This record gives sequence, structure tokens and C-alpha cells, in this order.
Amino acid sequence: MELLAPAGNKESLIAAINSGADAIYLSGKKFGARAYALNFSNEELKEAIRIGKIYGVKIYVTMNTLVKENEVEEFLDQVEFLYVNGVDAILMQDFGMICLCLKKFPNLEIHASTQAHNVSREGIDFLYKLGVKRVVLPREMSLEEIKQIETPVEKEVFVHGALCVSYSGRCLMSQVLGGRSGNRGECAGCCRFPWKLYKNDKLINEGYLLSMKELNLSEDVRRLTPYVDSLKIEGRMKSPSYVSFITNYYRKILNKEEITEIEKENLQSLFYRGFTKGHLLASKDLINKTSPNHIGLPIGKVLEVTDDKIIILLDKELNQEDGIRFLESGKGMIVNYLYDMKGKLISKGNAKQKIMLDNKIGLTSLDTVSLTTNHKLMTSFDTITRKVPIHIKVTAKKNKPLKVIFSKDDVEVKEQGNIVEQARNAAVTKERLISQVEKLGNTPFSSKNIEVEMDDDIFIPMTEINIIRRTLTERLIGKLRMTFKEPVINRFNLDYVDVDSIDINNYKEIPACQFNIKERCGIIHEIIDGRGKDFVAASSCNITNHYTAYFLAYYGYKGVTLSTELTDNELNTLARKIKEKTSITLFVENNINNEVMTIKGNILEIDNTNSYYLEDPKKRKFKVKYDGRLTHIYSPYKIDRNEKVIDNVEFISNN
Repeated sequence: MELLAPAGNKESLIAAINSGADAIYLSGKKFGARAYALNFSNEELKEAIRIGKIYGVKIYVTMNTLVKENEVEEFLDQVEFLYVNGVDAILMQDFGMICLCLKKFPNLEIHASTQAHNVSREGIDFLYKLGVKRVVLPREMSLEEIKQIETPVEKEVFVHGALCVSYSGRCLMSQVLGGRSGNRGECAGCCRFPWKLYKNDKLINEGYLLSMKELNLSEDVRRLTPYVDSLKIEGRMKSPSYVSFITNYYRKILNKEEITEIEKENLQSLFYRGFTKGHLLASKDLINKTSPNHIGLPIGKVLEVTDDKIIILLDKELNQEDGIRFLESGKGMIVNYLYDMKGKLISKGNAKQKIMLDNKIGLTSLDTVSLTTNHKLMTSFDTITRKVPIHIKVTAKKNKPLKVIFSKDDVEVKEQGNIVEQARNAAVTKERLISQVEKLGNTPFSSKNIEVEMDDDIFIPMTEINIIRRTLTERLIGKLRMTFKEPVINRFNLDYVDVDSIDINNYKEIPACQFNIKERCGIIHEIIDGRGKDFVAASSCNITNHYTAYFLAYYGYKGVTLSTELTDNELNTLARKIKEKTSITLFVENNINNEVMTIKGNILEIDNTNSYYLEDPKKRKFKVKYDGRLTHIYSPYKIDRNEKVIDNVEFISNN
């Protein structure tokens, strides 16, 4: 079972390696779904891949945003850069780019991102036969639904971290309200806003109605492992301390090690909106309507407040430099100075102890105190301490060259020393030889076992052993860094892609096309209601470049609906490009209030017989419907296209 950890920067990468990750996912400066993380430059990506090779940790790079027509060449150039530098896999959402990269880079491992909306067995099976190695299953899928995916494709699931309320790849809220596309990694987190819910114009609920709790499946890992291949931790925007602790927490679970109560409390102090088992285990406890932010671990109560001091009775330990939050007031502070009740400075307050803090935040009332930053967990992450076990073999025979071999799995390096001489005075012992050889110090390695074949009564200078050991260490590092398949690149003119040469085992039909969008939805098999037997890809397929339309036409679609996220000029350019390639019918939505969120279940607890709408802090009204399976939230704005500048398309104007 693979444990997959996030890394938003180099410190988090190091933290994940040290904490037992089998694989790490990260992003470059472009095309990743967390555009506001620090992310990695190309040189940093190259080094991350090399580090991963040394420590036996796979590196997956996320390139899972939608790709516009003018970005295709840059996207492919970046894929090629990663491919020739030995990346273990690349995550993609864009169907056109998946198909194009499978053709251009035949040995590249591609994972279909959760943004690709991999929700049906048929769609996932299609991706597998196309050549996709792994699918990241959406957080909206249940375990029972996962069990039904009977296909050899690898399956990856999220087990911990932030949850989106909308179906993956089907949230347009941020784009509609602020021009920041969630499908392009720029989500503004509109689901964390305070909302008001109205029924027939009457206010019936308010609060953070769309703000999901944090996923925590740490107690349910054994239920998942028979059906999936990788357990994924969310958190590329989180701190290295978060990555370190959560990764180690799940590593201990997988290793069947005991989890202490202190560790469970630390889990809550790192980041906590309330925990849920999510849709995966059919939890109904999904929303924290009182707070969208980190609540932390309750550790005490405020007993008294003055202008100068806050007196607290602790239930749990509080240390100097910890961060705390007063839950009712929402105010927070770093504990720079901590006093006992005699006014003496102390470094730590214990459970059941009364302590005092300086009231520099203007707290005026009694409150619950929560630990939001555990200083003990905020350690340094600039050095990799993880060790890679290696096999060492030493052969020392009289009158023959000294031979030393370092090996890791099937990677081996050898070095030959001077002729071994008979000892004139004290002979070197086997114990002394082993001790010197395994002094691997600050290298990435530790000795798994040492095999020694040596004659008695021989002399070997320890300086020679030291030189050989350092030489082999450097050579093994270098060889491990380059352990990847020779990349194969098919060079072709992007304007003339031969789709017929793509081998999908004669699987040219998409059986999932039979599903109506109200019954099943997925990026490979969505249709527009009421358009007869001709399969048409819906706008939620997120078509932003002509390759997606081109390949969908090849695989049987009669029409496609272009993405609502494109501007009029982008749509016009794209439509013309598609028409140069294929006769497929193009649709564009206009003069409708399009769907901005598709949510599994009845999360707002509404019925289908009354009129409902949500209101955001700016008083904008969003129509809401529940169809018995999904909750649909519609934009307050009608799409307003300049139809005069868009050619070669049919406009969809009915809601």
C-alpha cells in the first residue's frame, strides 16, 4: 500500500521523506491545481526527482489544470522536461492533453486527476484501456462505489485533509464570482463564505453552510486497503510540520504501530475544522456551519479577564510560543509570555493549572481556549534524516585486490583497491573492517547487511577503506539519481495528429455515453439532455482546447459543448480550430444561469417542491435545486455572449 504525501515547497518535501512517505505529489509553477502554493521551479523539480530516486520515493507532478489553446505547446514542453528527467508520473485533468501525451510520450506514466471526475466504472475502464495507469478517485465516491470498479487500473483515494463541497472538476463558483478558475488552480474558496438559505423568500438557515469538515479516515484505513492502491494526504498549502506529522501518523497506522492519545490530540491541534469520514464512508456529518477556519484543540477555559491579564484554567498542556484561539470571540495570539498565578514567568502550564497571559488582544469576555499552533511540532525541516538500507560486500584475499560492492536492489557499484598484503604486525579483524566500512555518517545510506570474505592475518590501511567508502557512496548516489527508463518521444507536427495510431485495444466506443447526466456524470461521458441519440459532451467536460474535442469526436461523440470559462474571443478561436480538424457539432451556452456547483446528496436539507436560493455576503442570489440525488447551485448571472464574434457554433439558450 502506497502512502502518498503532499509537498508545496522543498521543506515539505523533506518532511514527507523523513516521515515515511512512499510517494510525494507536488507541482511546478504552472498547470498545478494549487497555484497559490510556493510550488517548485524547474530546477527544484529536477532536484526533487533526483532526491526521490535516491531515497526510493516516487515523485508525481500535478499538471491537472485545464489547458487553453494558446498553452498547449508550453504544456507539452513542460511534460517533456519532466519526462526526460525521470518523473515517476504526471497527474492530468484535461482529456485532450491526456490523449496527446499518451501518443507523444509512450513510456510516460499518467494518472487521471480527481479533477477528471472519475466516478463511473465505464469511464475509468475507458481511461485504463486508453493507457492511463492510475485514477485519483473523487472524494465524493463511496466505498461501495469503489468496490464496483472492477478494472486493473490503480486507484488512489484521499484519506486526510480538506474537502471540496462540489464534485471534483465541477465547481465554477470561483470563476463566476471572481474570475479565479478552480479548474485552473486559482480557487478563491467561495464554499468557505457565510451563506444564507432562503425557502420561498423566507430565511431558514445561515452560517458556513457549504464549508466541509476535514476528512479523517485514520481509523478506517483497513477498510480501504483491499480496494485501493494508494492513500493520499491532502495538503500542498499546509506547513511542513503538518506534512511531517500527518504522514508519520498514517505511516504508523500502516505499520500497525500504536497511536497514542497525545498523537490524536496533536492531529487536532495541527488543523481542525471538525473531522468527518466524508462521502467515502457515507457520513452525514459533513459541514461545520459555525466556522470555516482551523478550530484547534480545546485546552481550557477563561476564568477571568482584566484590561491587563487573562486568567485561564487549563485542561491540557500549554507551552510558551504556542498559538491559541478564543473560540467564541475568534481572537487569537501567540503565547510569548506565560505566568503562574504569582506572576512568575514560566515556560509551560500543565493540565488543571491556572495560568495568566497578557491581554494584548482586547479580550473582554469569558471564553473557550483552543490550541491552534503546537510549537513542539514546528521543528526544522532542512535536512533529510531518512536512511536507505544498502547491502555491502567486502572481499579481502591475500595477494589480490581489495574489492568492495555497494548495492541497493538491482543498482550496484563496485570499487577495487590495492593488493591485500599479509600483516607484518597486528592483523585487521573482521569486526574492525565492518566497523570502518559501515561508517556512512551523513550519507543517505545505512548498512542493511554486510557480507565479508577475508583471509586471516591480513593488513588493510583504514585510510584506503575510507577512500573506497566515500567513492562508492558518491557513485551509488549518482547511479540512483539516474535510475529511470530511457524516455521515448514521438515527434510529430501538432497540427496533424494521427489519432488512428493510438492503440486502445479496439475500444473506440464509449459505453458510458448511455448514461443521462442526471443519473451518472463523468468527464468522458456526459451528455446534454434531450438531444436524441447523438452523444454530446456537456460543458462540464471542460473543453478548452481543440485536442479534447478532436479526440472525443474520434471516440464517437457527435457534438461537444465548449467550456463556459472561455472568453468570447477564446471561444471563437477554439471553434475555428476545431472545425479545421473535424465536422463535430459545437455548442456554446448563452443566456442561461449555468450550474456553478454540483453537490452529492442533500447537503442543504431541502426538498424538490419549494423554491430555494442561497445568498452570499454581497447579497447575490443563487438558485438551488435538489433532484433526489444531487444538489445543484446555479449562477446569479446569465451568461452573456457576443454571438456576433463567435462562429461555427450552435447556442444553447434554454435553462
